[in-house]
Amino acid sequence: MVEYTDPLCPWAWGAEPVFRALRAASAGRVRWRRVYAVLFDHDDDPPPDPDAETAWYTRHVAEIGTHTLAPHTAGLSRVAASSWPASLVARAAGLQGSDTADRVLRRLRESVFVCGEPADTTALALAAARGVPGLDLPRLGADAASPGTLDGVRADRAEARRPVADVLAGQSGSPHPGRAKETPDGGHRYALPTLLFRSPAGHRVVAGWRPYEAYASAVEALAPGLLRPLRPIDPAAALERYRSLTGPELALLTGGARPVDAVRVDTANGPVWLHPEEAATHPALVPPAVPGP
Repeated sequence: MVEYTDPLCPWAWGAEPVFRALRAASAGRVRWRRVYAVLFDHDDDPPPDPDAETAWYTRHVAEIGTHTLAPHTAGLSRVAASSWPASLVARAAGLQGSDTADRVLRRLRESVFVCGEPADTTALALAAARGVPGLDLPRLGADAASPGTLDGVRADRAEARRPVADVLAGQSGSPHPGRAKETPDGGHRYALPTLLFRSPAGHRVVAGWRPYEAYASAVEALAPGLLRPLRPIDPAAALERYRSLTGPELALLTGGARPVDAVRVDTANGPVWLHPEEAATHPALVPPAVPGP
C-alpha cells in the first residue's frame, strides 16, 4: 500500500479515521509506505495579499470539514509557506520506528488543523513533535537535516508526479474525486490523499477522500481475505494506542464511545480527545517555545 500524502493537506487530515482503520485491519499483512508529495512547494508563487489568501484558505478548510467532519481551527495564522520542513521531519521520524512516525505525522497535521499554526519551518515542525513518547528530538532534528532525508523527500516528490494512468480521470462518488492535479511544468501529480495498492495480481488505486469500503474493495480485488474484519475496539485501548482521537475516528474505531480519561480540546468543528500524557505536551495546550527559523 502506497500512501501519497502531505502533512499539511486538509483532505489527508480528513482521511485519518479511514486510514487508521485500514492500517489496523491490514497490520502485519502488507507493507505500507508513505510518499510525501509536497503540496506547498518552493516554486509556488507567493500570494499578492497574504491576509486575503489566509481568509480564503480558512474557509476552504472549513468547507472540506463539512464533508470529512474533521476538526479544524476557527482561524489559521497563515497559509503554509512550504511543505518541505514538515515532510522532512515526517520522513526523518520514520527512522525511529513506525509508531513514532505515525505520532509525529499526527502532530504535524494537528499543527495546522487543531492549532492553526502550520508547521512550515523546521523549527515549527520540530516544536510540534516535542513530547511525542519515545521520540529522540535531537536525533529527529539531525536526521531531518541530513542529505539522505532530503534525497528521500525529493524522490517522494518526483514519484508523486508520476501518477498511474488510472487517476488522470476522476473517480465518482466523492466531493474530492481524486483526479490527478496538473503541475506547472505540464505534468501531473497524485491528488492527496491517494492510496495505490500493488500485488502480484496487479494494482488498484483509490484517489481522493473515500469511505472505508472503497479501500476494502480494492484490497479484496487483489488479495481476497487479507483484511481483518473491522470491529469496534475499547475506547481506552484506542486512546492508549493513538493518543489523539477525533469524533469521526471514535465513530469508526470504537463505535462512538469516548474514553473516560481523555482530555478534550475544542475546535470549530468538534473536539479532539487527547491521552492525558499527550495533553501534557501537546502544542494545542502547551504552546511550544520555538528557538528560531
